[in-house]
Order: sequence, then C-alpha cells, then structure tokens
Amino acid sequence: MVVPVWAWVAVIGGLLVVLAIDLWVVDRGEAREFSMKQASFWVSFYVLLAVAFGVTVWILEGGTKAGEFFAGYITEYSLSVDNLFIFFIIMSKFAVPKEYQHKVLLVGILLALVMRGIFIAIGAAALVRFSWLFYIFGAFLLYTAYTIVRDHLKGEQEDVPENILLRWVRKTFPTTDDYVGSKITVKIDGKRMVTPMLIVMIAIGSTDLLFAVDSIPAIFGLTTDPFIVFTANAFALMGLRQLYFLLGGLLQRLVYISYGLAFILGFIGVKLVMEALHSSGFSWAPEVPISVSLSVIGGTMVVTTVASLLKSRSDARKGVEPSQSGAS
Repeated sequence: MVVPVWAWVAVIGGLLVVLAIDLWVVDRGEAREFSMKQASFWVSFYVLLAVAFGVTVWILEGGTKAGEFFAGYITEYSLSVDNLFIFFIIMSKFAVPKEYQHKVLLVGILLALVMRGIFIAIGAAALVRFSWLFYIFGAFLLYTAYTIVRDHLKGEQEDVPENILLRWVRKTFPTTDDYVGSKITVKIDGKRMVTPMLIVMIAIGSTDLLFAVDSIPAIFGLTTDPFIVFTANAFALMGLRQLYFLLGGLLQRLVYISYGLAFILGFIGVKLVMEALHSSGFSWAPEVPISVSLSVIGGTMVVTTVASLLKSRSDARKGVEPSQSGAS
C-alpha cells in the first residue's frame, strides 16, 4: 500500500491531538487517581477508534489490508497486556503515587511510540534489502515462544531490566530523593535536579522498547507494510494506559495468558519461515492467508482468557491465591 506523505501526517497528527485531549481531560484540576469509570470510557473509546480506522482502511484499500491491520492490532494489544505486568512492577519499585501513575504511563508510552516508530522504519528498510531476515525473525519468535513457556512453567517472575539509558540518566543527572508533585525537574538551592518522576517515565518507555524486540518482528510476520505496522502499534499503545487501570488485579487472574502469547508468537514464527521459504522458490511451503492469521490470533486470546478466568474462579472456590495458581 503506497501511502502519501499527507496521510502519514494526518494520522500522526490526529493521534497526537487525541492524546493531547486525553491528557487535558484527565490532568485538569488537582491530581487524582484514575477511576474505573474513566478507564472503561477511554479503553472503549480507543478500541472503537482502532475499529473505525480499520473499517476506513477496508473501505479505501480492501479487506486484505484491513485484515492485516486488525491482525496486527490484536497481536500488539495482546502482547502489550504482558507488558502491563512489568508496568506494575515498575510502579511498585519506584513507589509512584496513584494520582500520578496515569501521567507517568502517558509520557512513558509517548516515548515508546517515538522509539517504536524509529524501530519500525529501520526494520522495514532492512527487510526490503535483506529478505533473509525473515528467517531470523521467525527463529527469534519461535525461541521467544519457547522461553515464555519455559519461564512460566518454572514459575520465574519477570523483573525490570536496568537498561543502559536508565543507568546513564541515574549517573548523569542529580536526582531528588522524593517526588515533587508531578514535576520531572526541580530547582533546589540554585541547582537543577531531576525527580523520580522522570526516572520512572524513562523506565516505562525504554522497557517497553525492549519488549518491542519480539512484538515488532511479530507484526512484520503479518504485514510488511510500514503504515499498517506503525498504526497497529500506535493504536495498541494508545489504549494501554487505560487498560492498566481497568484490568488492575485482574492481570493476576489471567494465568494462561503467557501460553496464549507464546502460541501466537510461535504461530507467527512458523508463518514467517514458511512464507520466506515459499518466496525463495520452495513451492511446498504454504502461504498463510491473513484471514487464517486473524482467526488464530483472535481465537487464541479468547480461549486463553476464558480458560484463565474459569481456572481463577475454580481456584477461588478452593482458596488458592492467584499467584499460586499462575505458577502451577
């Protein structure tokens, strides 16, 4: 799909306007906790916005491109649910006050969106020149699927990686011991210092980029169209902040979600390898239609979510804690 520059500008500009309105509505007045009512409204709004965009793609470009967008959006949104576990850990580790968590997530996700955009541009250019990268992407996704299942079976807990960017900020800039409202910098005794608010925003944004190492190859396994890849990522990230507050403790009840995500990554990994082989002249290797991919991805998330909730309900009757059932 050849997308004119004005369309890129219009979409990116529109997304920024929506995020600005979101920030203005939520942050006006005194700082306060993000309510379930607000979270429900904004999650529904962003999902409907993504659906409207997908329908627009369908009208303008046909069902195939629309299918690629919806498959990519569902995949990225599903993988983002796993990121929420890490966001909870980061918020706890940095003891972020609840009334400021929504702002931390918004700025952190904006940073992630910019960095993912750069990542997508590099990946798209590389795949055009080096088609053999599909084999590497496929193998990487299969390995990632294996490690997810392995770690889940071992009951290993995810931790926040202390990445290079975070270490550099800590080392370079003097940091206050406590939060100063929602400020990211403050002047104390004539000296400019950063607050833990800036540190946690960087932690959210840079950690999300690390998780994009598997989600970006996954969506490239569904479509190589940079516009579809970017917009699917953008819409998935935009709704992530509200999903964080909406799900809350429900995340602990999604005990089978890791298996579902592993299956999706494994499926896309196999799909990448098969299509790369087909493109290389191996006629026996099938090409998987986008309709099949969309059905497998959507069906997997529905099955694993329903199975998780049924398992949690059963454990609740037996008096088993969610964390215990998740490690079993």
